[in-house]
Amino acid sequence: MIARLDRAVRRGIEEAIEPDDLSVPQFTTLSVLARKTGLSNAQLARRAYITPQSMNEVVLQLERKGLLEREPDPAHRRILRAKLTRKGRAVLERCEAAVAEMEERMLAALDDNVRERIIHDLAACVHALGAGLPNLE
Repeated sequence: MIARLDRAVRRGIEEAIEPDDLSVPQFTTLSVLARKTGLSNAQLARRAYITPQSMNEVVLQLERKGLLEREPDPAHRRILRAKLTRKGRAVLERCEAAVAEMEERMLAALDDNVRERIIHDLAACVHALGAGLPNLE
């Protein structure tokens, strides 16, 4: 069931971000940078659950689209730190709104208590697998 939900959610995200010509890894990268700017490719790859080689291609594509820019780290000139551009923030805002609509459709049949419980339980599962969410006690 989790695998089916994963595929359905991924398809929903792909459809939601398609008007802005983004892939799911590109959307994820923009989302990560919106929450923590100045990350290196290696840090972005870990947070997006893709290989550093794949992240390099994602970052290059986003850079070509004008959605992010990179600057050398002052202490380690070979490390490039990424940050969103104004255009990148605008694209991300549109995509996040579209994804939120998809999530709302997914949860619409659930009453508020069930919705809250599912979100809490899924977050606990993510946390248990070490995917970076804080403890939800």
